[in-house]
Amino acid sequence: MLHHVYILQCADKTLYVGATNDLEKRLHQHNNLKGGAHYTKIRRPVKLLYSEKFRTLKRARAREVSIKHLKREEKLELVRGK
Repeated sequence: MLHHVYILQCADKTLYVGATNDLEKRLHQHNNLKGGAHYTKIRRPVKLLYSEKFRTLKRARAREVSIKHLKREEKLELVRGK
């Protein structure tokens, strides 16, 4: 099973970083369901900007934490492939 780390852009242009083992399902949750992340629920719609795949949850979570510690501009550079 693959795990994904992703960056979303919310309607208010803020960024959200998360991890999941089913990216398509998680995007649907962020945009359509009452459950899930409160942060994105009040900032819909969200748009996927970036994702990375990992073989283990441990590596995905570690990468998620490292991306969350980046400044906004650094996250945008990652999205742009720099």
